[in-house]
Amino acid sequence: MERSLTMELVRVTEAAALASARWMGRGKKMEADDAATTAMRNVFDTVPMKGTVVIGEGEMDEAPMLYIGEKLGTGNGPGVDIAVDPLEGTNIVASGGWNALAVLAIADKGNLLHAPDMYMEKIAVGPEAVGQVDINASVIDNLKAVAKAKNKDIQDVVATVLDRPRHEHIISQLREAGARIKLINDGDVAGAINTAFDHTGVDILFGLGGAPEGVISAVALKCLGGEIQGKLVPQNEEEVTRCKKMGIDLSQVLRMEDLVRGDDAIFAATGVTDGELLRGVQFKGSHGSTHSVVMRAKSGTVRFIDGRHSLNKKPNLVIKP
Repeated sequence: MERSLTMELVRVTEAAALASARWMGRGKKMEADDAATTAMRNVFDTVPMKGTVVIGEGEMDEAPMLYIGEKLGTGNGPGVDIAVDPLEGTNIVASGGWNALAVLAIADKGNLLHAPDMYMEKIAVGPEAVGQVDINASVIDNLKAVAKAKNKDIQDVVATVLDRPRHEHIISQLREAGARIKLINDGDVAGAINTAFDHTGVDILFGLGGAPEGVISAVALKCLGGEIQGKLVPQNEEEVTRCKKMGIDLSQVLRMEDLVRGDDAIFAATGVTDGELLRGVQFKGSHGSTHSVVMRAKSGTVRFIDGRHSLNKKPNLVIKP
């Protein structure tokens, strides 16, 4: 892949964030998602690449979502797989909550797992605890492993978990162990990424979330030297059949090399609402400000980017080349 794509991709997430941030707190999650999707598609089509969406928001007849199989980019340049979530946290934006992001990830063609849209059990950690956790181990054993790796007492370890009834058993075990817990309403991509940054205060992520989001998180953690493990958890026979057709063994633990292959990948995210890692979009008069992160696995480079955007000069959030 061309390294210049890193900066091109930030333009994509910035546009999606600026478009969707206007809907913060207005209770209209679909409108926010549509705004992010439209802006993302418009800017994607100026990026010099031959991209194919392998993880998106639906099939072709579900437009305006970025659908699986959609071609993006100018058609010139490297062939890449794209995993995208124009608005990770639609409910967050609708309610004005924390940690909504516009996110995307790319890798060389054929290197991203084409994860089906179903639940995935996940465990994620940052670089210090790589190789120390096991998704098949107990909650307490994984807490002990992370505490040892990070030279902390278990009582000082912070675990992030989606606040869902399906996670009551995890939450009760964390509380029994004495660990600290950060319950989140949505947005487990942010939860996974936060494990790799000390200043977020998050050490480990547990629980069931979307499988596509698991792949996007894996690209980010690959760039950061962290780790995520996953197991697909189908909820009905239709989903079981889909996994079988894809040749996926449901007993298999999906590791980093299964989720994103090769030595190169790029991840970009822009904050839509404020979070531990990124600030949300701010508007003042005819300008909007953004805070983004972009990273590349091959170089290990991580960049935080502050953007100031003239909305008068870019009324559609894109200037065609």
